[in-house]
Amino acid sequence: MSIDHYENFPVASVLCPPPLRPAVAAIYWFARTADDLADEGDASPAERTAALQAYRAELRAVAQGAAPSPRWSAVFTPLKRTLDQHQLPLDLLEDLISAFEQDVHQHQYADRAGVLDYCRRSANPVGRLLLHLYDIRDARSLRQSDAICSALQLINFWQDLSIDTTRGRAYIPMADLSRHGIRLTALLAREDSPAMRHLVAEMVGWARGLMLEGAPLVHAIPGRAGWELRLVVQGGLRILEKIEHLHHDTLHFRPTLRWYDAPLLLWRALRMKPGAASSLQEARP
Repeated sequence: MSIDHYENFPVASVLCPPPLRPAVAAIYWFARTADDLADEGDASPAERTAALQAYRAELRAVAQGAAPSPRWSAVFTPLKRTLDQHQLPLDLLEDLISAFEQDVHQHQYADRAGVLDYCRRSANPVGRLLLHLYDIRDARSLRQSDAICSALQLINFWQDLSIDTTRGRAYIPMADLSRHGIRLTALLAREDSPAMRHLVAEMVGWARGLMLEGAPLVHAIPGRAGWELRLVVQGGLRILEKIEHLHHDTLHFRPTLRWYDAPLLLWRALRMKPGAASSLQEARP
């Protein structure tokens, strides 16, 4: 498991219930393709925006019963089956496209509310779509899913500081930079300092708090899917630990999960108990 790109949510893994694997895979490829349109290759911002607009038009046409066009057939043929079989909420899919469009043009955020609004559209729809497949619709579960997904998005930001800053992107809010006396130019230049590391430590704490807020959801999802979510939660927390082990210097180093992290994640997943948030942090090195 990795906290990277769109691999930060379950993708038809061995723990995913077999009847839902095609639907999960269809959602994944829809999201990943839109993300790639916004972020990969050397297209201009205008070209990326036009491609995403065409992608949205294709989604709406397919949702209304049209056959997928040849250009997007590989993505929208399985997605159409999923839309028809599971009645996926179209607004959640459109929210994802909206976030990717924003990524083309907006590279800095004034405050945490702005970052969380981006997470609301870039990450939270994925969790809500998966809950929809599991027929879980209650308000508390949706809130907890949003917290986990926003945490995963924040973890990806803090994990990828060395990459995003080279692209001129700064997901650390300007208000937090200012409060620590750090200029945006220093962040984008990847200038190391005690203040910078304290700032990243604070961002890690923000992400961990959201993850702990959402973690009780693992006990509401039955069977194999619930166990998969346990591993997703523990994987995110493990990346935060690795950032701490780097003394919060992700401006120069990018922590990742490795094969040898798997036993620790499994052990911690087994130890997750209802109503015991502290169990998420036990046995930390």
